[in-house]
Amino acid sequence: MPELPEVEALARDLTQRLDGRAVVRVDLANFSALKTYDPPLTALSGGLVDSVKRHGKFLDFDISGTHLVLHLALAGWVRWKDEVPKVPAKPNSKSPLAARIVLDNGAGLDITEAGTRKSLALYVVRDPSDVEGIARLGPDALSEEFTADRLGEILAGAGRAQIKGVLRMQSNIAGIGNAYSDEILHAAKMSPFKPANSLTDVELALLHATIRRELGEAVARADGLPPSELKGEKKSNMRVHGRTGEACPVCGDTVREVSFADRSLQYCATCQTCGKPLADRRMSKLLK
Repeated sequence: MPELPEVEALARDLTQRLDGRAVVRVDLANFSALKTYDPPLTALSGGLVDSVKRHGKFLDFDISGTHLVLHLALAGWVRWKDEVPKVPAKPNSKSPLAARIVLDNGAGLDITEAGTRKSLALYVVRDPSDVEGIARLGPDALSEEFTADRLGEILAGAGRAQIKGVLRMQSNIAGIGNAYSDEILHAAKMSPFKPANSLTDVELALLHATIRRELGEAVARADGLPPSELKGEKKSNMRVHGRTGEACPVCGDTVREVSFADRSLQYCATCQTCGKPLADRRMSKLLK
């Protein structure tokens, strides 16, 4: 899933490509992707792209005051096309194409979603805050508002909830997902199962600094890369996320995994849990 660094890089890249361009039309190839009806999709036709911004993990295209908001979900992506077909895209439930933005210079964007689990969402709204997911976002992880004190309030309010889940909940902190929460906790040498309200003042300061550093460095690495290279850049710089069975680059121990119903987390026992493997409930059930 694209997270803060990738979506920020997309927003910066698309700002340069789309600034001042006129939208000829937006073709909808997957009707279920569009979550709004007023304003209609046709309200975007003829508008100028004034800006492309990021809200958490949402992309916001301001098109002459009407906003096309995009949430890429688990498997969505934006693909730049120097030339798009002149014939409007036809609805096709089997195609990865969800929508296409056609520009006045013949170029455009294909908004795609891989796989059969269709979660990508498009919203046409008068104000980004009209999108419920944006309205309930917590402070952005790289904003000035997100201070160590604010993080402390968030963790205290979460009680004994596992810190991994608290970090990736967008209503707590905007922009951190499954991958970067793994990376942040590994860099901070904290167990993903650590109770949120159990951090000392030193641990809290360390976690806050690590969040800012890990995300800031990822944004810097992604800045200037075209959309086609962002996924590869993200994957190549992961230390533990998606590295199950590989050696931890810090200590050499084997990266381990805990599986859930629809996702998994990766961690290093030596770096994060004093060498103790975390309980993997799904594997435990299989071994019974």
